[in-house]
Amino acid sequence: MNKVLSKTGQFLKAVWRRGGDLVVVVLIVLAIGLGFVLRGGDGSGGAAATSGEEQWYTCSMHPDVRLPNPDDLCPICNMALIPVGADASAALGPREVSLTPEAAALINVEMLPVQRRFLERPVRMVGRIAVDETRMSYITAYMPGRLDRLYVDYTGVQVREGDHLAEIYSPELLVAQQELINAHAAVESLRPDAPEAVRRTNTLLLRTARDKLRLLGLTLEQIDAIAQSGESTDHITLYAPSGGIVTERAVTEGSYVKEGDRLYTLADLSRVWLMLDAYESDLAWLRYGQSVSFTVEPFGDEAFTGQVAFISPVLDEQTRTVRVRVNVENPRGRLRPGMFARGEVDALVADGGRVVAPELAGKWISPMHPEIVKDEPGTCDICGMPLVRVEDLGYEPIEADAVEPPLVVPQSAVLRTGERGVVYVQTGTRDEPKFEGRVVQLGPSGDGYLIVTEGLAEGELVAVRGNFLIDSALQIQAKPSMMNQDGTSRGDMAGGHAGHAMPGMGGNPGAGAADASGYYVPPMPTASMREGLPHLLSQYEQAKQAVWGSDLTAARNAMRDLRKAFTAMPESAPADDPLAETWGTVRPGIESGLRESLAARDLAALRSAFETIRDHVTPLIETDGGSGE
Repeated sequence: MNKVLSKTGQFLKAVWRRGGDLVVVVLIVLAIGLGFVLRGGDGSGGAAATSGEEQWYTCSMHPDVRLPNPDDLCPICNMALIPVGADASAALGPREVSLTPEAAALINVEMLPVQRRFLERPVRMVGRIAVDETRMSYITAYMPGRLDRLYVDYTGVQVREGDHLAEIYSPELLVAQQELINAHAAVESLRPDAPEAVRRTNTLLLRTARDKLRLLGLTLEQIDAIAQSGESTDHITLYAPSGGIVTERAVTEGSYVKEGDRLYTLADLSRVWLMLDAYESDLAWLRYGQSVSFTVEPFGDEAFTGQVAFISPVLDEQTRTVRVRVNVENPRGRLRPGMFARGEVDALVADGGRVVAPELAGKWISPMHPEIVKDEPGTCDICGMPLVRVEDLGYEPIEADAVEPPLVVPQSAVLRTGERGVVYVQTGTRDEPKFEGRVVQLGPSGDGYLIVTEGLAEGELVAVRGNFLIDSALQIQAKPSMMNQDGTSRGDMAGGHAGHAMPGMGGNPGAGAADASGYYVPPMPTASMREGLPHLLSQYEQAKQAVWGSDLTAARNAMRDLRKAFTAMPESAPADDPLAETWGTVRPGIESGLRESLAARDLAALRSAFETIRDHVTPLIETDGGSGE
């Protein structure tokens, strides 16, 4: 041990004399310390070879190096060598690593059990408040004539049912009034002994005259007044048959209108629509009747609620979004058409990505009006349509344990590389910490958790903190890890390990061999697409999480990191590797999406640009998954 420390001290002094950066020195010291800790503290226990066994020495920075002489230096970086604790790792599995309790405490390992629970998947959307089209009405001219006066002469005014709107002159109206007056006079002049046939005829003529005026837009009070006075008028006041906000005035004072011409458009804003745009990737979590919580700019964080009433069957190919309509009650009129809104649906996801709704279990719902929900079959109170079961609208039954909650782990427990995920499971005890790397199959994410479809069992303890350092310990021991799925590298060497050489440090850049001095020189790695792809996909996954978050700055930084990984992607690949052809096809699209994302000014534009990147990265993921790695 003293000899190793002496060699290390000489090396650090040499680095310092050559102008080495202090950060480099600190990193090297930490690497050596980590190597000692992982091998059992001061190295004496792990370094001692059993009687009759040859002791090998390795570099804490390049663990693939194996040399028999402890006085030698690493042929790659010239660092002092440390003993290989072969006996300590022999009892471990190929994906297991053992730490001392001190090392586990130093890297702050935290374990949580794998549990079953429904996943809350938030779906965030943006949109605008719009007029409820089912509550719009038109006021039209029931007769031809001239509008001599408009009482409602501008848009935006609130009109109640029965309010006077305009005064119209119409010759046709004069004729209809005279028919009423004559029919009324004929009935009034009938003698008590008049024949019944004459009485029925006059009564029918009076009823017909009254109906004609009513159909011309006159109220019953106006009709009674004309009949009682016996005098016709050349101007009649038009009254509103319904209430609402005047959204359009189609005529001006003094204009002539024909029968059927539109005078006003009214909108009842006591209920409005919220028109949201949902991204294509979120459609799997949206269902008719789901509750939507949203905010609008004028009212800050105050939350309003509504229900999904329609999901468009057509996708907008330009924005890659689908229009979602939400019914919102607006009794106080605070929500106004045109207001910008941000909405969120919290979908409850079961195993296999199925959406469940406990509050709707066993219920019947109107297919036109989601607010009508009943406990048994029937008809809609609004439109009269038959109610349907909620399962017919895409929900999964949840009563009587019909759907089992999925296995979930915290997102921090999973180290992602492309479509693969690695989780570290505790296989030892608190006094003897051991961890095994598991490649897991992942499902949807949300609520800070990930669904695990394969690779874990309920109750197993997984590392949610310190797992990256556990993975680093596996990499140091050249075992399968997140970035190295099989744990092997090119060439063979003493002890069954392989190494990596660096240009300029001596040695043969070809296959691993021994040089004239007897040192083993590992092969120099070949930078290829297949080696660079995991880093690119890892950055892509991190960018995806950031883009769908709420922090614009973090999303932009993640996209910059993704661009660096894209720029650093190697271009070389074997001719028969399908990745080369796929890369050539998708590269322009990824590059275009990156340019758009870095120019985006808000999260909505950033997400739209990211969809382009995702469409082109997906073939890379499929090609990588099909490689057998």
